[in-house]
Amino acid sequence: MDRAQKEQVVEELGQIFEASGVVVVARYEGMTVAEMQDLRAQMREAGGSVRVAKNRLAKIALDGKPCASIADYLTGMTVLAFSEDPVAAAKVADKFAKGNDKFVILGGAMGDTALDPAGVKAVAQMPSREELIASIVACIGAPASNIAGAIGAPASNIAGILKTLEEREAA
Repeated sequence: MDRAQKEQVVEELGQIFEASGVVVVARYEGMTVAEMQDLRAQMREAGGSVRVAKNRLAKIALDGKPCASIADYLTGMTVLAFSEDPVAAAKVADKFAKGNDKFVILGGAMGDTALDPAGVKAVAQMPSREELIASIVACIGAPASNIAGAIGAPASNIAGILKTLEEREAA
């Protein structure tokens, strides 16, 4: 890798560190290519990405970024899992780590907050952005549906009474 390629990698990593809601650092030593492809597919499905980069270049890219605290985790064979959604990458990484002993979460960062492995696990248990939006919409929509039901109820009651009176007259 020549100097220009290294500069390009550092720039790409810098953009990743700035734009990501969460970055998870994990050790992947001993994983097969198929396992790594499975991790990438799961992460892509959740809206995140996985990146393997030289630790030295990643540390250079971290300089001055909000998540600079993860530089301590960048030793050995590490992989970066990241997503714009502050929960997606942590959820996928935690789920994958439960099913694969070779994938060990070292820590991460959520903005400028450093996360240890327990912190990543706690973030993974939080509801995702879509789940939060759905619950907020449900809370907002519930009163409106209750009002519509209350407004429509008297009309249906009157219709039921009129029908009963008609049936009595007909009988």
